[in-house]
Amino acid sequence: MTTITEQSPAAVDAPQKRGLDLRRVRWWRVVVLGVLAVYFLVPLAATFWFTVYTPGTHRFSLAPYSQMFSAPGFGTSVRMTVEVALLTIVILYVLLVPAMIAVQLRLPKLKPILESLAMVPLVLSPVALVVGVQTVLGWGLNQDPGTPLFQLAADLQNQTFPLILPIVYVLIALPFAYRSLDAQLRTVDLKTLVEASRGLGASWPVTIWRAVLPNLRSGLLSGAILTLALVFGEYTISSILQFLPFSVWIVQDGQGATSGQLAPAVSLLSLLLSWAVLFLVSFLGGRRAVGRTDRSS
Repeated sequence: MTTITEQSPAAVDAPQKRGLDLRRVRWWRVVVLGVLAVYFLVPLAATFWFTVYTPGTHRFSLAPYSQMFSAPGFGTSVRMTVEVALLTIVILYVLLVPAMIAVQLRLPKLKPILESLAMVPLVLSPVALVVGVQTVLGWGLNQDPGTPLFQLAADLQNQTFPLILPIVYVLIALPFAYRSLDAQLRTVDLKTLVEASRGLGASWPVTIWRAVLPNLRSGLLSGAILTLALVFGEYTISSILQFLPFSVWIVQDGQGATSGQLAPAVSLLSLLLSWAVLFLVSFLGGRRAVGRTDRSS
């Protein structure tokens, strides 16, 4: 015998109200995204208009974008910045990844201490940091030429490739890389991975390289992107230490340019390239994650 249950008017109207709420959420989402798009795109469009339009002649020209590649010092500054960024990422992960794995597996009580140490650069003034670094380097240069301290200080301040910049940038990028890796480690059963790898006879370096790092790919990529953006945009430290990476070159070239359009064109192009790299890495990381999910299913 089939029984028919009557539904109250409130129960009947519930799906309609729920759908109406969802439509409202979608509408507000479009509004918020539209406001954010206007907030970010209008300044970029204004910058692009300034670089291609000359008010006196009322002509449009893409000459600033073609002139930047032949501008004096452009290639050297970009190459130095890329090399410094790559070395910063390598040093950062060589120090951070083993420490976080050891704390996660063997010393969990030290995790609050490690996290506190990683967050210290957030409250450290870059000006105070670079003044201290400059003072220490000055002590080395005050030694007699040929002594180890003098040679070390001179090598750290080599104008072709200043090794002091990656050392300082590691401290500044430490909080961002730590947060990225910590968020990824929370989603990985690290203990099971390590025990399985070690049980199959793999050494610790092989375990970290073949079992742990592939599962931390998203966190590593996020930290690397943040570090790369930090190095390309940092100006204060490199300027006080009198080096000429990409950010300092943009300012100096803009001050010496006659038209004033080259520096904004370079800044706009570097910003767009940074966004392109970010989207490309995110897209590749998403595709790999989907591929692993499909294979596991």
